[in-house]
Amino acid sequence: MRTFFLSASLVLLVGALVYHYAALKVFNAVVPKDANTELVAEAVAYGADPRQKLDVYGPSKATGSLPIVLFVYGGSWKDGYRSGYEFAGRAFAGKGYLTFVMDYRLMPNNRFPAFIEDVAQAIAWTQINGSRFGGDAHRLFIVGHSAGAYNLSLAVLNQKYLDAAGADQKLIRAIATMAGPFDFLPLDTKTTIETFGREPDPTVTQPISYARGDAPPFLLLTGTSDTTVFPKNSRNLARELLAKAGSVEIKEYVGVGHVGILMAIAKPFRSPQKPVLDDIVRFFAAHDVNPSN
Repeated sequence: MRTFFLSASLVLLVGALVYHYAALKVFNAVVPKDANTELVAEAVAYGADPRQKLDVYGPSKATGSLPIVLFVYGGSWKDGYRSGYEFAGRAFAGKGYLTFVMDYRLMPNNRFPAFIEDVAQAIAWTQINGSRFGGDAHRLFIVGHSAGAYNLSLAVLNQKYLDAAGADQKLIRAIATMAGPFDFLPLDTKTTIETFGREPDPTVTQPISYARGDAPPFLLLTGTSDTTVFPKNSRNLARELLAKAGSVEIKEYVGVGHVGILMAIAKPFRSPQKPVLDDIVRFFAAHDVNPSN
């Protein structure tokens, strides 16, 4: 019973203030983490800006080269800090991945496309430096939630970002997104207008504009009860990727909302009804390669 009340309190806390770092800090501090994982490195710089840092988590006492997960959190492009997502870093580390949880530049001091460029830069940095921490750069997977899902999708689909950063798309084995905004024109909310409203051509801000068949495989996860980023975003991107003969899988969790799909990664909130972590790991395993290749 005590566990139930703790879980209920965490749901209310994060549901009310999910994008406020103070709330995430409390959530991350009290939520049980995956055992047999460790913080491998902290505040590692992937760029010169103070926001361009990442933390590294891995399985305890790991041997050999591990597949890598780069995790990109959300926060409406204006909030977030990597330490609030230790639970996510340890969740993937518990599944055998060397996991990089990255910060990126935020609004209002940094406007579009700074946060896209940061993800591309982090991808390039990880491909070069992942082996320093025991990772295999040829087995790179990327995960994002909400604005983070947007950032990574545009960084990968619009090839100019990876090219400018010097990243190699061929090393990205697969991508998983949770509640990603991919197709949200016209700009009709305060957040989207502030973030993207200065662009003369708003279509350049939309990941769906760059759907292409030769992109890495995409797993698009969404909740049917998400009223922050409607499921149509994932449905529309899936349709466009399929139309271009791309590799894509979409899964919808009945009754799950915008916050719930992220919380389902945390150890206490995993369930057969919302196996978000297992679905991502299954998808990644299907697109993994022999590390010797």
